[in-house]
Amino acid sequence: MTAAALYECRVRHTRTWPIRNDFTYGTYQWLVDLDAVPMLPWPLRLLADFRAADHMGDPKARIRQNLDAYLTGQGIDLGGGRILMLASARVFGYVFNPLTLYWCHDVRGEIVCVVAEVHNTYGQRHCYLLTPDEHGRTSAAKELYVSPFYPIEGGVYRMLLPEPGQRLGVSIRLELPNRPAFVASLHGRRRPGTAVNLLRAAARHPLAPLLVSARIRWQGIRLYLRGLPIVPRPDHNARHEGI
Repeated sequence: MTAAALYECRVRHTRTWPIRNDFTYGTYQWLVDLDAVPMLPWPLRLLADFRAADHMGDPKARIRQNLDAYLTGQGIDLGGGRILMLASARVFGYVFNPLTLYWCHDVRGEIVCVVAEVHNTYGQRHCYLLTPDEHGRTSAAKELYVSPFYPIEGGVYRMLLPEPGQRLGVSIRLELPNRPAFVASLHGRRRPGTAVNLLRAAARHPLAPLLVSARIRWQGIRLYLRGLPIVPRPDHNARHEGI
């Protein structure tokens, strides 16, 4: 586990239109080198299990192999450079990653691109291939139905995705035509990925992936009860899923 890090995080969701809604919760995330994904002994594996099936590509391959295959399909060859993944692990067999980030480096250690893998609560996913500037700023047109209250058409994400160090600080702002609509941010402090730190994080945030999923759904129910109309969900063609 020495190649991995844990970040105890605060997640904030701020909805500014058409109804204002703001909520914050605590959780924790892993930052792992895809060439050294932690393989924890049982029973610690119940608290942190990393599976290719939870991400893009072939569930029988390694996460690194699947990401390299995706990048090759986009005309990118890292030459074996390092890939860092920020994600939640499976906890007692369950995982939900609204956003998985991959910082992809060349052999010199320079960032070539960032891949943002988005999962919605309907079992769909989509990968955004991004080329942030030196400050981690980038943008992309929205291509996946995420919130049932916002359409896909006309949406643009403005992202701040600096590579994590001692501090983690990323944010994604959704802009609809002529107006900002939603901001999600994730901030945390780095801890070594040791068994002790994992047990502490799991004690402070028990069943973290399940609670993240439940909180998102609960906020959706609250917004619906406040009168926010549902936007119909379109089909999401498998060719857009990064598989």
